[in-house]
Amino acid sequence: MPIFSYICKDCNEKFDLFIQGRKTDDKLVCTKCGSKNIQKVFSTFSTSSKSGSGDDQSNSCSTGTCPTGTCPF
Repeated sequence: MPIFSYICKDCNEKFDLFIQGRKTDDKLVCTKCGSKNIQKVFSTFSTSSKSGSGDDQSNSCSTGTCPTGTCPF
């Protein structure tokens, strides 16, 4: 089930919606003010994995595996 992020252009509320199926028009309203003047925005996700060395690393930058080398962590 896809999760989409939106921002309301009327009240600037940022929110996520779980979208089931293809019919979504009735769900596309701001969760704060009820406006239909919303825009889909880029959303991110993260994954984690356990290091095989036994170290408990909280992010990929500390392990030297950050793909961009510019992570803020």
